[in-house]
This record gives sequence, C-alpha cells and structure tokens, in this order.
Amino acid sequence: MALLGIAHFTFHEGGADDFKRLSQRCMEIVQDRDTGTLRYEIFLTADESAAVVIEEYVDAVALMEHGDHLGEELSTAILATGEVHGELLGDLDPGVRARFDGSPVRTFVPFLARR
Repeated sequence: MALLGIAHFTFHEGGADDFKRLSQRCMEIVQDRDTGTLRYEIFLTADESAAVVIEEYVDAVALMEHGDHLGEELSTAILATGEVHGELLGDLDPGVRARFDGSPVRTFVPFLARR
C-alpha cells in the first residue's frame, strides 16, 4: 500500500527564498535518484508565506530511500526555513511509526477506505 506524506511549512522571515532554492534541489533528487516516489508536489500560497509538500511513496522502503537520498544536511536546511508539521498516512508498521515519535510528523493508519 502506498504512503502519503503531507508537510506544512509556515516560513520564517526570508525563509521562502531559501525554501524555493532547497526545494529545487529536492525535486532534482526525486527525479534523478528516487525509485519509489510516485508523487512529489510543492504548493505555495500566493503571498509565499507558506507551503504544502505532497509526497507519495510505493511503500515504507521508498520513503526511507527518499530520506537517505535527501540526506541530513539538506533535510535540516529545508526544515529550518520555517515552522513545519506534517502527516504520514498509510499502512505503517510499528517500526516505521516509531521513527516519527517526537517529530512534528503525525502518523495515521487506515480506518476506512474505498479504492
């Protein structure tokens, strides 16, 4: 089952420009290196004070691969552009859910679905 990630950014003063620059690098990595990323879309508010990133992965292995490809330095830099929180939705095993304990990402497992 695919995993859906949604990240919400509210930028610090000057953070939008850094976010856009760093997001370009993230997109290059997704296009060039990720093998299990199904969707990676970035949306900005009209005034560029906030963003939403939508990410979809074939499975937890692809999610972890994406994180490895971004690396700690790029991940830390993009998270520093603002206040960030998010959701990770999907059939997550306890080990994957535990990786997000204490982070600004809440995990959700399926309750009802129609496909």
